[in-house]
Parts: sequence; C-alpha cells; structure tokens
Amino acid sequence: YQIYRCCSFTRFNQRRNFLMAEKQKDMSFLGHLEELRWHLVRSAAAIFIIGILLFIFQKEVYEHFLLAHRKSDFVTYQIFCDFFGLFGFDSTFCNVAFSDNLISLKPTQQLMNAIWSSFILGIILSFPYLLWEIWRFISPGLTKNEIKSSKGFIFIASFLFFCGIAFSFFVIAPISIHFLYNYQISELIQNNFTLDSHIGLVTNMLLGVSILFELPVLIYFLTKIGLVTPDFLRKYRKHSLVVVLILAAIITPPDIASQVIVAIPILILYEISIKVSKIVIKKQQKNAQQSPRV
Repeated sequence: YQIYRCCSFTRFNQRRNFLMAEKQKDMSFLGHLEELRWHLVRSAAAIFIIGILLFIFQKEVYEHFLLAHRKSDFVTYQIFCDFFGLFGFDSTFCNVAFSDNLISLKPTQQLMNAIWSSFILGIILSFPYLLWEIWRFISPGLTKNEIKSSKGFIFIASFLFFCGIAFSFFVIAPISIHFLYNYQISELIQNNFTLDSHIGLVTNMLLGVSILFELPVLIYFLTKIGLVTPDFLRKYRKHSLVVVLILAAIITPPDIASQVIVAIPILILYEISIKVSKIVIKKQQKNAQQSPRV
C-alpha cells in the first residue's frame, strides 16, 4: 500500500509539473502577444500623431513638398538647366511651366487625399521609430554577440531609407513629372490631371524607391540566417539586373529615363550588398574558429 501510494504521489507530481510547464508556455506565448500588441499600438500612435500634425499644416505640406515639382523654380530644374547650359545645349528644364491646375472631381476628394497623404507621410517620418519598436521586440531573443554585431542597425536602415526619399524627391519625381506633363500624342488630346493621380505618383515613388534602398540591410539579414552568400550574389548578378529593371518599371512612370536613373543606384547598392555579405561571412567564420571545441 505504501509503495502504491508513493508511486501514485510521484505520478501526481509529474503530472502537476507537466501541467505547470504547459501553463507557463501558454502564459509566455500570451505574454509575447501582449508585448507585440503594445509595440504595434505605440507604432500606430506615432504614425497617428505625426499624421495629425501634417494634416494641420496640410497647406504647407502640399505647397512645399507634394506639389513642389509643379513649380518652375524647383531646384532640380534649375540644376539641370545650368548643367545642360554648360555644354551649350538648350534644355526644356529651363522653360518648365505648368499652366493648368490639378482637378478635384469629387466634393470629398481633397479631404480624403489630405488624410491619406498625411498617413503616408506619417509612416515615412516615423520610420526610425518604427524600426526602434521592431528592434525592441526582437532584441530579447538575440544573444549578446548578435546584439553587438547588429549595433547601428536603426541608424543605417534609417539613413538608407531617407537617402531613397531624397533621391526620389529631388531626382526621380521632377524628371518623371516633367516628362509626363509634357508628353502629348496629339494636339487634339488635352492633359487634365487629377489631384489623386499626381499625389499618388509622388507618394508611390517616394515609398518604392526608399524601400529599394534598404537592399544592403536585407542582404545582411539574409546572409546572417544563411539564405544568401557572396558567391550566390555574384553568380546571379545578371539576373538581378533584370529584376532591378522590372522593379524600377513598377515603381516609376513608364519612361526609360526614370527607370534607368532608378536602376543605377540600386545596382550600386547591390554591389555594396555583396561586400556586406562578404563581411558577414568572414565574421561568422572567425567566430566559428574562435569558439571552443567540444
């Protein structure tokens, strides 16, 4: 009887420990979900607050940013005009003019466009904070060496992102808008562009190009988890050229000049990504050699 009682008590303790372990796992999983929820809430709050501020100053945002390319004195037009003038060429950038105003076809179109534009620009301006929230969520699961090697991730990713924004705003957007606004098949066709089409063109280019500029960061993490290597990137360099041109055609207007101008920095970033991947592989091999053998 004592032996039976002892065995029963032992099985009971094992069962209880098993149930407590399962409960702890469930609580841990739910705790992670709760933590993720608060990261998402804070990220959404940052976008919402910045969006409200942009909506309050919507006139300044539109006139000095979203509609800046419709002004003949935009800095890029002046630079291109002076550049071609140095070689004695007459350039249409010296006589940029937009005679017609944009059209709003619905009573609510301007309001909804202002709300949507404030939301998109809110995402762009809060991008470093969004990265920080992502980093705060994933960093507890990383080792000290991984955290140390990933130092500067937020700064580098934000720097590349805003480089893409600047390149798109000062190079791609003015060239595309100048080309598209002056393109005309026949004099019988009149261009009357809507507010949504113009703002959509600008915001799509800003987001698309800035995301493509994150290529070195993407390659860094893909190399860390072993999905790509420098040899793999070199082997498929020609294939990547085709992919880059396709992506450039998607995020830019259908003119060859804009696609080529977008493709050039992306190809440069691709070569930088190969160097980044090579550095990551060397560090991994060095750490493997320094780690004690069992």
